[in-house]
Amino acid sequence: MATSYRITAGTGLHKGDRDYQQDQLGLWPHAKVKHCLLGVVADGMGGRSGGRKASDQVMMTAQQLFERFSPDTDVPVQFLMRLVEEAHTVIRLTAVSSEQEPHSTIAAFLIMPDASCHWIHAGDSRIYHFQRDRLIKRTSDHSYVQTLVDRGVLTPEQANDHPQSNVLMGCLGTETEPPSAVHTISNLEPGDSLVACSDGVWHYFSDAEMGRIVNHLPASEGCQALIKVARERAMGYGDNLSVLVVKFEPKP
Repeated sequence: MATSYRITAGTGLHKGDRDYQQDQLGLWPHAKVKHCLLGVVADGMGGRSGGRKASDQVMMTAQQLFERFSPDTDVPVQFLMRLVEEAHTVIRLTAVSSEQEPHSTIAAFLIMPDASCHWIHAGDSRIYHFQRDRLIKRTSDHSYVQTLVDRGVLTPEQANDHPQSNVLMGCLGTETEPPSAVHTISNLEPGDSLVACSDGVWHYFSDAEMGRIVNHLPASEGCQALIKVARERAMGYGDNLSVLVVKFEPKP
């Protein structure tokens, strides 16, 4: 499998209509091992600078841990759980020292050389797995409206427009331990795509529409198209936007 595909990737980051950019993203290939890749999206919250401090801490923690990650000996899920735990701790320490209330979501995926993929998330930043334009799996938000959807009180469409759609039930930096929802894809194949993004992007797309855009465009162009359409649909009231797209493609 390791010789039957190539990996292409793209990123997109935009301030939207906010005064401050509090989203951050990172996409790192392993320094020594081919086809090993870490992608992270973090949506910071907490005043003018608090949110950016929180998302910066997520990126710094992810990069430092990944530099020490050994695909041959380390367990991917344990690595991701450690990433969440350490980023949460660092953000909490930042809050004590700066007397702010910094919080952050996290959505992180780790692609391994054997074409397996593992992801973890906390908050309402999402990860999607598409096979061509068909949704295979996506994360379930740690949010108030998602609990209502799970109970059958709201439909997903109603949840998207709910006035409390931005209320989170868990994220990094809070007084309680963050949720850590983990998922494993045993084998990525040509035609598969991964998308990680903040709510400033996914809020404006159905799963099917996002799948069509990602499937029909190269990874980098897909990121820019998602941001462009989201900006148009926000009509001057858009949040920060961040998106990563990674595509598994047949070797030419």
